[in-house]
Amino acid sequence: MVNISESAVVKVRELMDREGGAEQALRLYVAGGGCSGLNYGMAFDESPEEDDQDVEEMGIRILVDSYSAPYVKGAEIDYVDGLMGSGFTIHNPNATSTCACGHSFDTGDNATTARSCR
Repeated sequence: MVNISESAVVKVRELMDREGGAEQALRLYVAGGGCSGLNYGMAFDESPEEDDQDVEEMGIRILVDSYSAPYVKGAEIDYVDGLMGSGFTIHNPNATSTCACGHSFDTGDNATTARSCR
């Protein structure tokens, strides 16, 4: 379903330790809106929903809801730390276009929902 890079695993564990939630799962989700039509989101979650995809990669439990699953199938969660900034990024084979912000994408099915970048 979804993969996670080693650098993202290190950062997720660091955040879990800092927030005292080592038993939590990482939820990856998609919401409408953004520059290209859809936005990625991530949050810690303590309990999966009945229809969630539940995957464990390198000791990190990842939850994806049924709405988001088709949009992120085969994607990789990565963490980049560079001169231009640092943060999580999603490498998504389903995205036909993305915005410069790196958090918004389009799969071709939702082009009419796109909004301009701010």
